[in-house]
Amino acid sequence: MAIAEMQKLNLVAMSYDKNSVLNALQRTGAAEVKFHGETENTLPFSVDAEELTSRLTRVEAALAALCSEVEKYDKEHKTNSAALKDGFSVDYSDFISAMDRREEIESTIEKINALIDERNGYKNELVKLRRELKGAEIYQSVQTPFSSFSDTAHTHGRLGSVLATQRDRFLEELSKLPLCETQHLANVGEFAVFFILSHKSVAAETDAILSSFAFSDCPYQGEKSGRENYFALRESENSLLEKIEENERGVYALKEEIRPLKIYSDALSFEIEKETVGEKIRSTATTFLLEAYVPTHMKERVEEELRSVSSAVYLEFSEPTEEDTPPTLLQNNSLVGNFEGITNMYSPPHYHEFDPNTVMGFFYSLFMGFIIGDMGYGLLMAIVGGYLWWKNKKAPTGMSRLAGAFACGGVFALLFGALFNSFFGIAIFGAENTIMPDPQKGMCSFASIEVPSVLVVALVIGIVHLLVGYLCKAYQEFRRGNRIDAIFDGIVWAVFSLGVALAIVGLVEFRKYPNVDLSFLAPIGGVTAGVSLLTAVVAAARKGKGFTRFTKSFGAAYGVINYASDILSYARLYGLMLSGAVVAQIISSASLGFFASGNILLIALAVVLMLVGHAFNLVMNLLGAYIHDARLQYVEFYGRFFEGEGELFSPIGSKQKYINIQ
Repeated sequence: MAIAEMQKLNLVAMSYDKNSVLNALQRTGAAEVKFHGETENTLPFSVDAEELTSRLTRVEAALAALCSEVEKYDKEHKTNSAALKDGFSVDYSDFISAMDRREEIESTIEKINALIDERNGYKNELVKLRRELKGAEIYQSVQTPFSSFSDTAHTHGRLGSVLATQRDRFLEELSKLPLCETQHLANVGEFAVFFILSHKSVAAETDAILSSFAFSDCPYQGEKSGRENYFALRESENSLLEKIEENERGVYALKEEIRPLKIYSDALSFEIEKETVGEKIRSTATTFLLEAYVPTHMKERVEEELRSVSSAVYLEFSEPTEEDTPPTLLQNNSLVGNFEGITNMYSPPHYHEFDPNTVMGFFYSLFMGFIIGDMGYGLLMAIVGGYLWWKNKKAPTGMSRLAGAFACGGVFALLFGALFNSFFGIAIFGAENTIMPDPQKGMCSFASIEVPSVLVVALVIGIVHLLVGYLCKAYQEFRRGNRIDAIFDGIVWAVFSLGVALAIVGLVEFRKYPNVDLSFLAPIGGVTAGVSLLTAVVAAARKGKGFTRFTKSFGAAYGVINYASDILSYARLYGLMLSGAVVAQIISSASLGFFASGNILLIALAVVLMLVGHAFNLVMNLLGAYIHDARLQYVEFYGRFFEGEGELFSPIGSKQKYINIQ
């Protein structure tokens, strides 16, 4: 529940040591270079990363092409190449020395590009060949050489095809011509093949009829027959397919180059970052000036690394001023770290406020557990989510952390499932043996109004959530030394929330607990809420002068309407929980009915219904819980105290696309 304290590093070194200094800072993983203010007799470093960027583009294109081909080959041959997986560990020395392998990498890229170009050439040839094969297939039944169908001294011969649907009409029209013979050679697919031999005296009339039927002349000539021509093209197709297969094997053989390419790509990205960081530093004729933020607990490590670079490095650390805006480095254990991504989607905490993830993570898990409210679902969430989180604990990803958050929600879902007596929608302890009221049927009297009992529980949980939000406001103001604001903007409103909660509980008559009488809490809560509200309204005037004192007080009183609206927002907890519980109950009751029938087909259907139905219900519930739970944190909870607009700490050279540097 803390944000790491930062120190400002000011450094002056010789220009020729710039690369070594930046490497040393990257090696620590603990220095974010900031823009250096303009200093007399200094200029910004000149930046020219065009050649490096062009080289990276070339590497990335070759790497993407190689990975795509290897992945495709694995899929077709049901193999698995470990080199395709990112996030593998690389020693720092191997990472830095990767830039010395430029010639080797360039040679690999040339091989990849040559093979890809060759394969593309083969595929273009194959497309043309198959187009030709489609035409040659029409004449594959022709057994005599194409030269046999040529003109003679007195006759005109044409070999070709028309649509098979027009065959009979075609023959009928040609039969009307004198000195014209028509031979129907074959039907191939949708085409009919003909040889028409006519005397040259009627050649014009013959050609006119052929044209009216869109007669297509055979494109082949020579001593080959149609059959020989077709199978020669088939052999060419097979030869091309063999070449393509051989090419694919050649590309796949380069799969061991994927990791070196990934290491080189990340190393090249770091070189580009070192080049572009020149925009943030200043230089003189012989030196450069650099400023960076360093976590206080890493100061000695950074100083040690920089001293090892050169004796001509001057550096000093200082505290950030109030005008400075250091980056935010969250320091949480791995469990709370699962919820950092949820907060960061809204906004990272500002450096000058406290980290809310521990408190928010508790309520996020509580609300998710309430919404799911089933032991079976909670067990699945805890086991599956916990496994995915634990599996990636050493190198967490966004998905593994989200799985960890769902696992925490699963623990609370188990608890609420026990309270609601629900295991995949089945009341395993007996229909009447529940601690919490029935979500569907349990009703209570609230100020003589019949309302669902669990809805009241959801609203009270929401009020507690708001109360803690005001306490967080008070804590934040106390940390900054603003005691008056902490008391009147935080503690007083927290007491008001407590009074509202007590009043609601005192006004409710739970039929499930007829012997429990908490009506005495209503006047206590009412008085507490009234006095604290009056105090808050009067205290709000301190922030104004003259007439604005009145408007400030009126605004505080009017804020009670918004407060009531915020409380009603927590009704979504009940709505989401109720919908999931009803669906789970329907799925389980229908499945149990099928099981009881004794029919094998119905039993099989029951198994499918249980698996698919509950899986679908859980996924939909998780989606709704994820979204609406986050909304309650962002709007209702964070709206009380959270400022945000921080920038996450991003050390130089810390962003690798493919690898993890050891």
